[in-house]
Amino acid sequence: MSDTSSQRWYERVPHPAVLIVMMLILVWGLTWLVPSGEYERHAVAGREAVIPGTFTLTDTTPPSPLAIFHAVPLGMVAASSIIFAVFIGGGLFRVLEATGALERLIGTLVDRLGSDRPALLIWLMTFVFGALGVAVGYENNIALVPIAVLLGTALGGDRLTGAGIAICGVGIGFATSPINVYTVGVADRIAQLPLFSGALLRSVLCLGALAIAAHHITRYLARIRHAPERSLMPPADELTDEGGESAPPRGHRLVKRDWAVLGVFVLGLAIMLYGVFALGWYINEIAATFLAIAIVAGLTGGMRPGTLNARFFEGAASVTTGALLVGLARGIEVLLDQGHIADTIVHALSAPLSALPVLGSALAMTVVHALINFFIPSGSGQAIVTMPIMIPLSDLLGMTRQTAILAFQVGDGLTNLIVPTSGGTLAMLAIAGVPFDRWVRFFFPLLMKLFLLSWLALSVAVAIQWGPA
Repeated sequence: MSDTSSQRWYERVPHPAVLIVMMLILVWGLTWLVPSGEYERHAVAGREAVIPGTFTLTDTTPPSPLAIFHAVPLGMVAASSIIFAVFIGGGLFRVLEATGALERLIGTLVDRLGSDRPALLIWLMTFVFGALGVAVGYENNIALVPIAVLLGTALGGDRLTGAGIAICGVGIGFATSPINVYTVGVADRIAQLPLFSGALLRSVLCLGALAIAAHHITRYLARIRHAPERSLMPPADELTDEGGESAPPRGHRLVKRDWAVLGVFVLGLAIMLYGVFALGWYINEIAATFLAIAIVAGLTGGMRPGTLNARFFEGAASVTTGALLVGLARGIEVLLDQGHIADTIVHALSAPLSALPVLGSALAMTVVHALINFFIPSGSGQAIVTMPIMIPLSDLLGMTRQTAILAFQVGDGLTNLIVPTSGGTLAMLAIAGVPFDRWVRFFFPLLMKLFLLSWLALSVAVAIQWGPA
């Protein structure tokens, strides 16, 4: 047993369910200590936005202690679409794994490029997943996580290696995307700037952040390949088949049936992407597409209906913990709404910024948005609540609106990959089979590097008075 007193705090992170319950109790306590208050709102781009300077205290009765428990089923209901997507996504990939097509695909890829050059594959796939995060979104890429997990184990790593490739790639790409509809798009409209303006600096930040992530994952893989005992996921935590050790797939050759199964999968993803971009699809439609892919791919792979059914429900059962954590985390938002304290917290956190110099305010804004992200993990939701306050504040401070939006984008986006209230991150970890505490220990050092890079970008933005172009 190691001496816990010598461990860093993120090496002693408890189970996410414990964290979330502690946060539920904390938020309930805040509803009794923090005065309830609200901003007036008006319609902006079809959604309600805060009107700056209109914050007023309200007379709201704090919820009873029973509300802590009541918030859990209410959160489950509110997050039901993501929960079902996780269940169906887990079932889909158990079916695909059972066909053997994905395993042989990854084995062929590793054989062709060479497992003796893992850094090349990690950098390549991190940027591929990053491009998906930039262009497609965050939760929309949940279905691709197990592919990266298989790749990570094929390279001689663990499940955390593959989860890092997928979640860091997609998450960082989404967080720093110059064309992020949910954050940059909403904030640009509120700030009355040209849509997706300032793309050059954001693109440089995005590429730099993905490079740092790829380097971080490469170093982790090299460390555990040299000393397997240094893995953050020891063998007992790895998923195995019928009690055996999980082995990296190598030496396989794709057959016609594999190509057919993979074709069904790619076609399903293409249909999903068309629906997302052209038809406005979101979680429910994505989950329905997952289900269709699972059924067609399983039958194409030669499964009998009974076997297909069994594999699908095995996969769904394997992600139960992660799926339920998504709903549990949503209960925090329920309590905030019942106590009417979210606006009060935003008002209190934004007020001290006016006393700082421009650069200090820009850097502090990232921290403020990171703290708010614990309570409002939705990027578009946080933009709607905070940007109508931060944009006028940036005008008063002499900070360009473009810089204020970048500070919001960084503080909100990067912390989404580590806060226990981020449903998308919990869903991806659930499908990857990676416990949240192991993820924190892996990702937190990378988060610090990413914040340093982002603060450098913000320093440049302040120095050049970065405008709307």
